[in-house]
Amino acid sequence: MWAGHHADKRGPKYAILTGLLTAAASGLLYLLSLRFAASPVISVGILLLGRAVLGVAESFIVTGALSWGLALMGPQNTGKVMSWVGTSLYAAFAVGAPAGTALYAGYGFAALALAATLIPLVVLPLVAFMRPTPATSHTSAGVIKVAGAVWLPGLGVALSGVGFGAIITFIGLFFAQRGWTPAWPAFTALSVAFIAGRALFGHLPDRIGGAKVALACILIEAAGQALIWLAPSSAAALVGVCLSGLGYSLVYPGLGVEAIRRAPPQNRGLAVGAYTVCLDLSLGLASPALGLVAGRGLGSVYLASTLVVLGSAFIALHLLNATAPRQNATHIWCPRQEIPREASDRGNRIAFAGVGGTGPRRGEHHDRIKADADV
Repeated sequence: MWAGHHADKRGPKYAILTGLLTAAASGLLYLLSLRFAASPVISVGILLLGRAVLGVAESFIVTGALSWGLALMGPQNTGKVMSWVGTSLYAAFAVGAPAGTALYAGYGFAALALAATLIPLVVLPLVAFMRPTPATSHTSAGVIKVAGAVWLPGLGVALSGVGFGAIITFIGLFFAQRGWTPAWPAFTALSVAFIAGRALFGHLPDRIGGAKVALACILIEAAGQALIWLAPSSAAALVGVCLSGLGYSLVYPGLGVEAIRRAPPQNRGLAVGAYTVCLDLSLGLASPALGLVAGRGLGSVYLASTLVVLGSAFIALHLLNATAPRQNATHIWCPRQEIPREASDRGNRIAFAGVGGTGPRRGEHHDRIKADADV
């Protein structure tokens, strides 16, 4: 939310540049931690500080990118912006994981730290030379008002995220417990289905409505979770993973369309930040919460996630039947006040012109006054 506030006040480009510099600083902290390897407590403490700094950097980069996309494409393309930014993010995860593993295996942790420092610095000039979009506004509707506008779509995406968290945390253990090997196809299937869903259908939330798309995708995700729970074979479980990834892929942009529609237009960056917080909290809390359920068996994890995901369907259904408040009334307030007054003055002049009986007939006066008022 801090990042969203800065994106609104200073502009999205500023937020991204801040995030890139902060990300490079986190890599330097990784390098610094190696200097204290003889003192494990200090070394690990510095390393954890670097991870925390990287979290701040990601907030600025992702929120800035989403805000920049909305500024360039307009709120009518919210679904597309969220879909493509998310696709880029998860594609980077897919590439970064094996690349990081190779670096670590070949050159050790120092290579990872150096890469974490240099990659943001390489991107920095690319962003620096891009033409910025202006800051949205120097006035803020307030955090409470923005949070009040986005909390319901945020709760929906948080409940839906439990299903995603169940897969990324427990699917490997689930396959191992059932004796299904190897487990890596489950992660590949999830990523491919997720990216394919956003690439092929990312335009649908803007075209047919965010809540409608989210509702359909939540039901698809819940069906996938239930299929994993009941899967008699690894093939059936992989189908469940694919359905979950496909469904989950459009829940975030679908409900995101509803969140941005309800947020004050001058605080879209803050709204993006507040909405994303809900997803972050979901992914952060789902794993330990489902870990408690796992004590009854790993299958029960997916039964629980199915029920939680279905809870978000009721929120999407409510949003589908609700009407978002109009956010653009303030932008046309003055013209709307001036036009009727001007039309009224013109009508009065017309009426006075015909008082002496030299002008048009009374009925024509009435028609002209009505026409001017309509204009």
